[in-house]
This record gives sequence, structure tokens and C-alpha cells, in this order.
Amino acid sequence: MRGLPSMPTIPPRAGSPRRLPGGGVDMDDVHDDVVLEHGRSVLRAEGEAVLHAAKVLDQSFCDAVQLLLRCTGNVVVTGIGKAGLVARKISATLASTGTPSHFLHPAEAMHGDLGAVRADDTVLALSQSGETEEITRLLPHLAARRVPIVALTARRESALGRAADVVVPTGSLREACSLGLAPSTSTSLMLALGDAVALVVSQLRRFTPEDFAARHPGGSLGRQLMLVEDAMRPLAECRLATPSDTVRDVFVRPLPPRRTGAVMILDDHGALAGIFTDSDLARLFERRHDAALDEPIGRVMTRRPTTLPIGTRLRDAVAILEARRLSELPVLDADGRPAGLLDIVDLVGLVSPEVLAAPTSAAA
Repeated sequence: MRGLPSMPTIPPRAGSPRRLPGGGVDMDDVHDDVVLEHGRSVLRAEGEAVLHAAKVLDQSFCDAVQLLLRCTGNVVVTGIGKAGLVARKISATLASTGTPSHFLHPAEAMHGDLGAVRADDTVLALSQSGETEEITRLLPHLAARRVPIVALTARRESALGRAADVVVPTGSLREACSLGLAPSTSTSLMLALGDAVALVVSQLRRFTPEDFAARHPGGSLGRQLMLVEDAMRPLAECRLATPSDTVRDVFVRPLPPRRTGAVMILDDHGALAGIFTDSDLARLFERRHDAALDEPIGRVMTRRPTTLPIGTRLRDAVAILEARRLSELPVLDADGRPAGLLDIVDLVGLVSPEVLAAPTSAAA
């Protein structure tokens, strides 16, 4: 990896800058354009290092991917200091994308944690210098267990490089801080290379959205990967009517435990004949169509509403809600009969606030 230019220092404005506790200067004494240029220089240095690595990526990357693919145990990722923090993230990425993995602290390994390394594991070791004491002390013990080692390090000639089965070189780098000392460019590059290895391995494993969902059951991401039947209100908790029921009769009936803004109208065979929403009711009042309240709901319902089949992924349902400005979506089973209803109020966090506030319709 080519060396990178030194980062500019941030000079104060003319005059005596005001010193702050801790040795800094007041931002009022520093030109904003200088601060911005320093920030851009850091981003350029780290970005250029990653782009250069992409250009010079070679067979060693393929060899590393093959070793991880052949691993029948865990990929044990290790590093110390800032490289150790990056190692933790890479391990988490591997585990969440289909490759069993855990982090091993190299110092703790010498005090018992080495027992977590098995003969069928593969070690991914991170050290820019390749001479970090905690890492080099670990190497003979890994060799005794005949555990394959993939190294992300600057030089193949380093202690780590010589011990590794595969070296993905990071090359000679200048760190992005003005002193050229704080791990920054090197850790950004390690993180990018680790992600590249993890995600290529994941793709070669044919890791599917279903696999991803199984590993991310919580939070907004997990909910997006759910299926609609996991989030819908089952038919027993929905508001139902027949086409001959009057609007008034439908809306004076007791509500289900969780209120919903839509009524599904079923024909004599239990198939979905249409849908009528609270918004539809409001429009009748706005247009002074009071007489329609005592007419069959089948006359004012929306026929052929937008529906979803069971098995639709929740994120796809959310996309339909957003695109068509809907608040409810009937979910149909394999026979085309209603199985439940997806209500927008149950999807807070998956739908943008603009959609929640927008006027809605039941029409396709």
C-alpha cells in the first residue's frame, strides 16, 4: 500500500487563541474552512486507502475466502487495541451473515480463553504491524493446535505474516491523524477488508433473506424480514361484515380488542368481497351522504381492494403501504380467502412518518 501524505494541522486565527481545559482552543478562534479541510483530508486518506486496496486485491483474498468457506468450526477473530475493536465487528458480521464466529482477546487467551479455540476452527488475526506482542505470543499455541490462520497485516515478512497460512496484506500506510500515529487509516482498511471477506463468504454460502431473518429477529431490521402472517391481525380479531349489512349496523357493533380502521366484507363463501375503512365513513359525512348509513355496505365498499398473499415479506408489504398510501391490507390464504389484516398502526418504526400522516384509501 502506498504511503499517504501527512494530514494538515489546524492553525488558530491570528492573535492569542483562548485555551480550554484539556489543552484545546476555542472554536471561535479557528477558521471553519480549515476545520472542514482537515475533516475532508481524513476522509480522503481513509477512502483512498480502501480504493487502492480494491485495485491491488489479489489471489491472497481468494485463498482467505476459501479457508473460511472450508472451516467446519468457528472463525475465531482476534486483535488487540483498535484492531481488536475492528476484530469484534468483523466477527459479528461473519456470525450474522452465515459464518459461525466469535472474538478471542489475545491477552485473555493466555489466561484460559485459548480453550475456546478448537482444531476445526480458523483464526482471522488483525495486526497492522504484525509484531504486536499479544498476537505474537498467541501464534505458537495456535500452531500447536494446527489451526489455520488468515492474517490482515501490513507485511508478509512480519511475525504474524510468517505464521499465517494466508496473508491479505494491508500494505504500508500513514495514519490519518496529524501525528500519523492514531490507528485510523489502518483500522478503516482492516474493517473494509474484513467486511469484504465476510460478505463474499456469505454470498458463496448462498445466504438467503430467510437465513438473515433467522439471525435478526429483533428490532426494526428483524421486523422488516418477518412475513406478513407474523405481524397481521388474525381473522378472529378483525372487523367483518357481509355485503347486506348496513353501514350503521357495522359501525355500532362492539370493536375487537385491538381497534382497526377497516372492515373486511365477506361473501357467502367466505371470500373477500370488498373493504370499507374509517376514511370511507368520514367521506360519507363530508359529502353529506347520511342516507348511505342505512344502505347495505356492499354498495359503498371498495371492491377488489389491494391484498397480500400469505408468505409476503413484511418489508414488501410496507413498500406497498407507502407507495399506495394505504392504512390496511387484507392478507389472503392459499385459497384466496382472508386470513387476517395488516394494519399500519402495528408497523410504527417500519413506515415513514409522512405515510402515517397522509390521507389513505382502500383502493388499489
